[in-house]
Amino acid sequence: MSLRMILRILGLLLMLFSLTMMPPILISLLYADGLWDAFATAIAITVVTGALMFLPNRNARRELRTRDGFLIAVLFWSVLALFGSLPLMLTGADALSITDAVFESFSGLTTTGATVITGIEFLPKSILYYRQQLQWLGGMGIVVLAVAILPTLGVGGMALYRTEIPGPLKDSKLTPRITETAKALWYIYASLTIACFLAYFAAGMDWFDALGHSFSTVAIGGFSTYDTSIGYFDSAAIELICAGFLIVSAMSFSLHFVAWRQRSVTHYFQDPEARFLMLFLAGLTVITVISLWLSGQYGTAMGLRHGFFEVVSIATTSGFAVADFSAWPGALPFLLFVAAFVGGCSGSTGGGMKVIRIILILKQGMREVMRLIHPSAVIAVKVGKVSVPDGIAQAVWGFFSAYVMLFFLMLVGVMATGVDQVTAWSSVASALNNLGPALGDASANYGDLPMAAKWILVVAMLLGRLEIFTVLVLFTPAFWRR
Repeated sequence: MSLRMILRILGLLLMLFSLTMMPPILISLLYADGLWDAFATAIAITVVTGALMFLPNRNARRELRTRDGFLIAVLFWSVLALFGSLPLMLTGADALSITDAVFESFSGLTTTGATVITGIEFLPKSILYYRQQLQWLGGMGIVVLAVAILPTLGVGGMALYRTEIPGPLKDSKLTPRITETAKALWYIYASLTIACFLAYFAAGMDWFDALGHSFSTVAIGGFSTYDTSIGYFDSAAIELICAGFLIVSAMSFSLHFVAWRQRSVTHYFQDPEARFLMLFLAGLTVITVISLWLSGQYGTAMGLRHGFFEVVSIATTSGFAVADFSAWPGALPFLLFVAAFVGGCSGSTGGGMKVIRIILILKQGMREVMRLIHPSAVIAVKVGKVSVPDGIAQAVWGFFSAYVMLFFLMLVGVMATGVDQVTAWSSVASALNNLGPALGDASANYGDLPMAAKWILVVAMLLGRLEIFTVLVLFTPAFWRR
C-alpha cells in the first residue's frame, strides 16, 4: 500500500469535487442571494487542500489494488463529505454548526435525506440547490464518476469500482472496459434525471423545484426544497411521477443498460430481484391501504394515493413524504420502517440491505428447513436459474450478522446520549438504511438530537452507503499487514 499514491488520488478527487461547487455560485448570482462568496471560499479551500495532496505526489503511479480501493473509497467519502460541509458553515446568518453541517453533508452525499434544518423553503436558493446537488452526486457515486476520468490520467479504477457498486454480486461489468462501464452508468443516470425533470416540469413544478426534486428522486435521496416535501405540491400527478421514478431508480442499473441496448423491457419481468421488488411493493401497498381504510384515516381515494406513495417512498429508502406516516394507526409506521431494511436492488441508487440479500437469506432459510427433512440431500441455492456459490451465500450471512450487531451497538450508543428508545432505533435504522425520516423526536427533523447522537448517525450513514464491510475491513489487523 502506497501512502503517496493514496494522497495523489485523494488530492485529485478533491480538486474534481471542487468543480461541483461552481453551479451554486451561478444560482446565487441568478437569484442575488449574496452567498456566491461562501461557495467561492469553499472552492478555494478545497482546491488548495487537494493541490497540497496531489502535487508533491503527482509522480506516484501504479495500478490500484483491491486493498487500496477500500481505503480510498472510505477516505474519499469521509473527506468529500467534510469538505462538502464547508458552504453550509460559511453562509452567514444561515450558517450551520460544524456538527450540523457535517451531518447535512453526509446525509446528502450518502442519499440518506435526514436533515437538521427547519424552514427549508426560506433558505437561500443557492443552498437549496446545493443540498439537492449533493444527493445527485452521491446517488451513483462520485467514485464511479472518477473511475470514468482517472484512467486518462494514468490511474486504474477496477479496485475502486468493486468497492463502490452496491450488492453482493459486485464483479459483473456492463462492458468489457471499466471506464466504459462507468460512463454507461452515468449516461443512464443523467438520462433518467433529465426525463424526471421534464416530467415534474410538465406536471406543474417550476424549473428550480423540478430540477432539485429530479436530483433527489433519481438518487433516491429524499431532500426537498420544502419542509412538507412532495406534499407541498398536493398533486396526484407529481406524486405518481415521483413514485414511478423511485421504482425505476430502485432497480438495478444493469437492467436499464440492457433495456437501452436491446430496446426491450421483457428482462425486467424475468429478473428475480426486480420481480421480488415489485411483488414486495405491491403486497405492502395492499396491506397499508386496507389498514388506512379500516382505521378511517382516509377516504378511499386518498387512502390509496397516500398509502401507495408512502410505501414506495419508504420501501425504496427515499423518504419523500406526502403525509405524516409516523402518526398512522397500529403497526403501520413500524411495518414501513422494516420494509426500508429491504431497500432497493443491487446496483441501484437505493439503500437498505438490498433485495438480492433478502432473497438469498430467505432461500437459505428454506434450504435449512429442507435439510431437517432430508439430512443427506444436496440442495443448491438458486436465484432464478442460476446456482449461487456457497461463498456468496456465506458472505450474505456474514453481512447480515455484522449489520445486526452494528445496528444494536449504535442503538445503544444513541440511547446513551439521552435519546428515547423509539427515536433512537428509528433514527439508527434510518441512517444505516440511508432512509431519512424517523419516528419520535426526530419525526420532523434531527436538529434537536444531542451532538454525540448526530456523530453516531453520521457513522451509520457512511456504513450504510459503503455497505459495512468496506469500512469494517479497515479495522482488521490483516488489512494493514504487509
